Amino acid sequence: MPTCEGVRKQFINCLLESDCVLIQRNSVSDCIRNRELKATLPEKCLLLSQSLFDCKRGLLDMRRRTKGVPNAGNYD
Repeated sequence: MPTCEGVRKQFINCLLESDCVLIQRNSVSDCIRNRELKATLPEKCLLLSQSLFDCKRGLLDMRRRTKGVPNAGNYD
């Protein structure tokens, strides 16, 4: 069964390297949940967030599950 582990790891690394966590010293969960802080995240993190959401949704969708999740792979 496919997983979204590769996208999830990249998303977490992007958040840990963002100014919201490094410079402003907010927690990762605060940077994700707070709208004002989320607006300060880099575009790359926001795109990875959307990819992770799509990947997780694809795991629940039975039509997609049989075809495989398109963005569950590793992007390195």
